[in-house]
Amino acid sequence: MDELTEAFRALGDPTRLRILRLICEARLNVSEVVSLVGIAQSSVSHHLTRLKALDLIREERQGGFTYYSLALDDKAPLWPLIKLARSAHDAHGDHARLTELLRRREDVQTLNEKLLEPGQSWRLWSAALASLLPPLEVVDFGCGTGVLTVELARWARHVTAIDRSESALTKARAEAARQGLHNITFLAADLEHLPLERASVDLVVVSQSLHHVDSIEHVLAEGARVLKPGGRMVVLELLPHDEAWVKSRLGHQHLGFAPDAVEQAMREVGLEHTQSVPAPRDATSPFKAFLLIGTRAAARTRTVKLRTTA
Repeated sequence: MDELTEAFRALGDPTRLRILRLICEARLNVSEVVSLVGIAQSSVSHHLTRLKALDLIREERQGGFTYYSLALDDKAPLWPLIKLARSAHDAHGDHARLTELLRRREDVQTLNEKLLEPGQSWRLWSAALASLLPPLEVVDFGCGTGVLTVELARWARHVTAIDRSESALTKARAEAARQGLHNITFLAADLEHLPLERASVDLVVVSQSLHHVDSIEHVLAEGARVLKPGGRMVVLELLPHDEAWVKSRLGHQHLGFAPDAVEQAMREVGLEHTQSVPAPRDATSPFKAFLLIGTRAAARTRTVKLRTTA
């Protein structure tokens, strides 16, 4: 009874009720909620804290943001309250704004994957994969919606496609099914801590994923760990650029990398015979690419020590 009373008291605030109804429809971060309900971020954070304290919503970190989603299902005692909130009259036009926000979010995902298409990335991948046509065990680090995954699956024995975004993986699964590809395993996981066996794959592909992670060293170390001796890692990344908007809009953690720095990091995790593939230059785009290939040491193992940050 106390739980129900407290829930009624919390949802007696009309703004808090609006926020809960929005989160019932989509997973949102604080900035998105602010844009939808039109109140100060401090007030939104207060309302989210109250809803979380009642276990009505949950939070999770992704791409530098904290996202909130509904924590109840239709078996929960408080579910009738959720149904009432969702069916209430939308006097503020919240649903229309949410629909537009989700459309823009979809556009962002598309933009993020097309930054280097088709002039740069596909030419680079064509050059890198031309010599790897025999069936291989492949891992696609940060597969997104599966644009590259499905191309890898056309010639690979098997592809493990990894991303931390469940929504992106859902789209990737749908695309693989649409194209009739059955040799792909989709895995939701953190690239810095993978549930894959050591020395189990022939090829690790890291396509435009490093600029989304905190520690590229840890991701490269995981890639080296799962490679078989003699296996190869292919890294496609952005050169340094000044487009700071990609951090807030696309969730980038880094504004590109110097190729020498990434190549050195690859060597430090045990990759040898690193080589670079020059990228075509497009003067009209602020985004330029580079590609690196490294081979896992075949005759020895080495312990990789990585610096940790607080």
